[in-house]
Formats: sequence, structure tokens, C-alpha cells
Amino acid sequence: MTPPNQGMKLLVSKIIPASPERLFAAWTQPEQLKQWWGPKSVTCIEADVDLRVGGRYRIGNRFPNGGVIWITGKFHLIEAPHKLIYSWQVGTDSDEELVTVSFQPIEDENTEVTITHERIPDRTARDSHEQGWIECLIKLTSYVS
Repeated sequence: MTPPNQGMKLLVSKIIPASPERLFAAWTQPEQLKQWWGPKSVTCIEADVDLRVGGRYRIGNRFPNGGVIWITGKFHLIEAPHKLIYSWQVGTDSDEELVTVSFQPIEDENTEVTITHERIPDRTARDSHEQGWIECLIKLTSYVS
């Protein structure tokens, strides 16, 4: 028997030519988040971030068809500039998922950004998150380059 809300897990990673400090700031400062956040066809219309343990965030994603979804959550761990752990909820009627983002410095001013997304309810959602995170990391790379 599966424990409640354990769900599926996803791991996505990319090496980006920027420092952990630069990437952490891009991930946590609303004015920067709005410049790159979301899959390739999505525009971030709003980003509110209360960057403290227990603080909340809210990100608005607008799709090409004009539809908007809101992603919200609460910060559980902040280890600037190397790690973030936060809850993730799309809309108001879904269960909370959990996201861990790590920024690991590697040689030549590069950083490996690793996203672990847990408690995903099913394979369809997992596959959608995987594509979204891959595209987010591509947009982040372009933004910081």
C-alpha cells in the first residue's frame, strides 16, 4: 500500500554557465523570475516571493490560449545560494507537491541546477512537469547568458 501523497518523483538537471549566486537570485527575485519562468510557450505574468522559511510564493503562468494558472507554495528550507525546498500547488484543488532545487558549483564558473519534484499524483502530471522543468531550465540558461 502506498502512503498518502507519496506519489511519483522526478529529477531534472542541467549545467548552466553561471554562478550559484546568480542562479539563486534569478530563481528567488520576483523581477528576475518574471523574465524567464515557465515552459517555452508560457509567460510569467506575476511573481510574488516571501523568501524566508514559512514564507509563501505565488507565480502566474499565462498560456498561449490566454488561460492562466497559479502556482503557490511555502518555503520549507532556504540555504542561499545552494538549496531551496518548497511546496508546490497548482490551483486550489490539487494536493501539495514538493520541489527541491539545488545549485551545485562546478568548474569554470558553471553550476549544476538539479530539480527534484516529488509527490506528483500520476504519470501524466509527471511527464508534464518534466517537460516544463526542462523548458524552464533552457529559458533560465538563456536569461543568465
